[in-house]
Amino acid sequence: MSSPMPAAASVEAVIARVKATYGRWRRDTTVAQMRADWDAMFAAPGEADVEDVDAAGVPCRWVRARGARRDRAIAYFHGGGFRMGSLDSHRELMACLSATSGASVLGVGYRLAPEHPHPAAQADALAAFGWLRGQGFQPEHIALAGDSAGANLALCTMLALHDRRKPQPAAGFLMSAWTDLTASGASYETRAAADPMHQRPMILAIARGYLGGADAADPRVSPLMADASVLAALPPMLLQVGDRETVLSDSEQFVQKALTAGGRAELQVWPGMIHVFQQFPAELPEAREAIDAAGRFLAAHLGIRHSRG
Repeated sequence: MSSPMPAAASVEAVIARVKATYGRWRRDTTVAQMRADWDAMFAAPGEADVEDVDAAGVPCRWVRARGARRDRAIAYFHGGGFRMGSLDSHRELMACLSATSGASVLGVGYRLAPEHPHPAAQADALAAFGWLRGQGFQPEHIALAGDSAGANLALCTMLALHDRRKPQPAAGFLMSAWTDLTASGASYETRAAADPMHQRPMILAIARGYLGGADAADPRVSPLMADASVLAALPPMLLQVGDRETVLSDSEQFVQKALTAGGRAELQVWPGMIHVFQQFPAELPEAREAIDAAGRFLAAHLGIRHSRG
């Protein structure tokens, strides 16, 4: 049996795979082709039962690992810059979260830009949460989770519930969260050389394609800009981010602001890791460790007895 690759070599192999996909895209590459390539890159199905459902008009998918409880739900919002990503590209990650938490995961297939700019995605996120409530799930039995743009949607859903004076979910789990669509954080400079995929000009261009004319500094699209007292009212949150990410500051500043206001937020910065490294559990032991930590966090706040590690 060959010995496992050192972590650095494993990360570089993952980076090479992602760059190979990006490298095929040209100015005339269609959005449909980019989405298909993205889905193909994350084609692993994961070990779980799946069931497609219509959640108040939003295409969603239940992903349940063996033994997952059906009375506890994690609403999951996939990443992809509001432009790519799908219930297929994130099926393995959702299956892993179901297995480690012991809860059923509801993947939310929200509408994508540029065909459907803001606020379409946020409307779908709220509709899916409302559908879960209509199915009999109490707020304390629902958690929200997401990566990158999906983490933004999870946070914006919490903020919208606060604005509407609706009950909050039990917890939030956020990976490589995009909390500031103005891309003002220091890490866009300090991590520019370390991040192999995302630079400020690209991030700003993606934001413009999503916003549809909305102000990037509006807290309804950039949760970091929300009033501190609002962040203090949000449920317990776990944020994970890689140390090689230009969006590192998005998580650091958000957690610091929430904690300073008396909120409940924990930050885990993973050395040497890249954007949403958790999406590579087969290649990166750090991804598996991070997902295990997330599972314990979610199980604790959903009232599930956690039997792993």
